[in-house]
Amino acid sequence: MSDNLYALFEARFPAERGTTFIETPDGGHYSYGNLEALSGRMARLLAELGVVKGDRVAVQVEKSPEAIFLYLACLRVGAIYLPLNTAYQAAEVAYFLGDAEPKAVVCQPEREGEIRAIADKAGVTALLTLGADGGGTLTERSRDRDPDAGCVAAEADDLAAILYTSGTTGRSKGAMMSHRNLGANALTLHRLWGFRPDDRLLHVLPIFHTHGLFVATNCVLLNGTGMMFLPRFDTAEVIRLLPRATVMMGVPTFYTRLLADPDFGPEACHNMRLFISGSAPLLSETFEAFRERSGHTILERYGMTETGMNCSNPLDGVRMAGTVGPPLPDVEVRVADEDGRLLAPGEVGVLEVNGPNVFKGYWRQPEKTTAEFRPDGFFITGDVARIDERGYIHIVGRAKDLIISGGFNVYPKEVELLVDAIEGIGESAVIGLPHPDFGEAVTIVATRAAGVEALTAEQVIAQLKGQLANFKLPKRVFFVDALPRNAMGKVQKNLLREEFKDSFSSAA
Repeated sequence: MSDNLYALFEARFPAERGTTFIETPDGGHYSYGNLEALSGRMARLLAELGVVKGDRVAVQVEKSPEAIFLYLACLRVGAIYLPLNTAYQAAEVAYFLGDAEPKAVVCQPEREGEIRAIADKAGVTALLTLGADGGGTLTERSRDRDPDAGCVAAEADDLAAILYTSGTTGRSKGAMMSHRNLGANALTLHRLWGFRPDDRLLHVLPIFHTHGLFVATNCVLLNGTGMMFLPRFDTAEVIRLLPRATVMMGVPTFYTRLLADPDFGPEACHNMRLFISGSAPLLSETFEAFRERSGHTILERYGMTETGMNCSNPLDGVRMAGTVGPPLPDVEVRVADEDGRLLAPGEVGVLEVNGPNVFKGYWRQPEKTTAEFRPDGFFITGDVARIDERGYIHIVGRAKDLIISGGFNVYPKEVELLVDAIEGIGESAVIGLPHPDFGEAVTIVATRAAGVEALTAEQVIAQLKGQLANFKLPKRVFFVDALPRNAMGKVQKNLLREEFKDSFSSAA
């Protein structure tokens, strides 16, 4: 029997294939029968373009039902799906294509010329387009293909996807996710969060990362039910549609925006059974304010690109503010010091995890893979945590200076390398500062080179545009005479975070 993730989904599809899978705000409906036919036609086209099992297919497109069908088409032909954030700029895309060496690339129609030049340089011959409206050469060329494409057999450890995550050294790493990784995690979450035959998900997340694609969408596919598919989070539209939904998954920013709207209240949530939050820490104040306003207690969970979900507050039981709950039933967790020595409950150290959800390693980076795993198979997350007496995990900090802005990960080193290359900059430190909307705001603290006085914050940001995805761009730049350092010469970012901590306290 095949362990292909698509085969797992297909076994759970509703017997009545006319059941709605995706509903769009403009009244569009896509059934499970449409899912099978459209993904089958796309799979046929990919095969005709020479895509075979194990080939990578890089995808940088806007959110649309057709983008989901493309993901499923890749599974059906045994290809490795490689989603890319739509905010990535040309230099970033060039790195991904050069590193992953995909057989095919699918991009937005308006960027076809730009991406074709990058693809040609990377040796990629197959280029297709897909627009937010579902149009483009992908759908045009697959329209007349035979929809009965079947599903290529796959082993559990065969790769289903590669997700790039920014690296501490500035070089992005491709996390290799197998069919087992994604399938096991989805099955656990589907069961743990109590999905029901009448559930309808309000899908407001992007689909180029774990949360929106492998958590939200995969759970719906396993449930054989439908979702209302919004192109992006829009507060008014979410409030309008919530009465027809039963489940919503979001990042903390979504919940703070709902709370900021006077129209949001219990009447919008009367049909809801579950609000889930992740991708960034949920403040206790947001947790309590949401419960008071809506009558619902947000379920917070914790995961990573490399592991999918690791732990979750319970569906039935105490959901504690400031914690991400106990580990999932099939996941082992522990806290250790930097040398790998296990720590007792209540002690603070680095969280390590092991389970069927943990990725296979970093694409073409065996040394990095070895460095991130303990000899007994536990993955070193880099997140600083403690486990309390109830077994609940508290994420108390982050190693490696990771910034999470609006639910997206930003590694300071990647930004610092570009800032330091700007003429007139002496040295820089990139930090995350508290922000009422984004959670953390990317911020540069820098010195000017000797003899340079005219360089402005606006000029620095302008030079970074086009080199960095928008979510990585700094919100502010502060110039200082010198960066604080410890006795070993290391920049003390904790002092900078303390000095500038109130910079966004009055931000809109």
